[in-house]
Amino acid sequence: MRKASVSPSPELPNLDAEAFRLPDPRHLWPAERSTHAPRILLLYGSVRERSYSRLLTEEAERLLRALGAQTRVFDPRGLPLPDSEPEDHPKVQELRALAQWSEGMVWCSPERHGAMTGIMKAQLDWIPLSVGSVRPTQGKTLAVMEVSGGSQSFNAVNQLRVLGRWMRMITIPNQSSVAKAYLEFDEAGRMKPSPYYERVVDVMEELVKFTLLTRDCAGHLVDRYSERRESAEALSRRVNLRSI
Repeated sequence: MRKASVSPSPELPNLDAEAFRLPDPRHLWPAERSTHAPRILLLYGSVRERSYSRLLTEEAERLLRALGAQTRVFDPRGLPLPDSEPEDHPKVQELRALAQWSEGMVWCSPERHGAMTGIMKAQLDWIPLSVGSVRPTQGKTLAVMEVSGGSQSFNAVNQLRVLGRWMRMITIPNQSSVAKAYLEFDEAGRMKPSPYYERVVDVMEELVKFTLLTRDCAGHLVDRYSERRESAEALSRRVNLRSI
């Protein structure tokens, strides 16, 4: 990565010139681009037999496949509460492996008591911000959706956006909120034609486009001055200790 030609000056007295970088178009538009199908992980927040968040997730998966993506859907049944079991629990390992495999995600939660469900939150809490030197979510794309039993609401998707930002994901602008979800699916579990369905198509199309656009430059997009400076300081301390 190209370093910036910045030297200490009265205008930037607090800037560490060694850790400062100029954005580099060569890293934003690399000459070699990935050619495999985008890898998308889908999570939903209910274990009911007729779960509308699961049905909406399955509809989204069909659309993603039609748009050329590889997909995996995680079944939250059997996932323990966060910290109630060790990290080597099979369901935790399955979820974390899928998170690392993915290049983008879809999170779909019912709204319960004006918020996302505990089942949804538990899945996200089991995905750590870092595993060794690997960050399972940083720089990956994210689409958020919710279903509700009453009038249209955006509480759950708003919370999911906050979590996506905290987990350093690239959350796409569009989103889906399906009101009175029990009216929007037929007996076979397929979503009926409606403006809600068209919005889901929009969201999945946008997710695939953003994933294709950012997956090869995600590392450059989330590279941070503060972290580079912290790493430089840690390296300096290690070198100084070795020289003692």
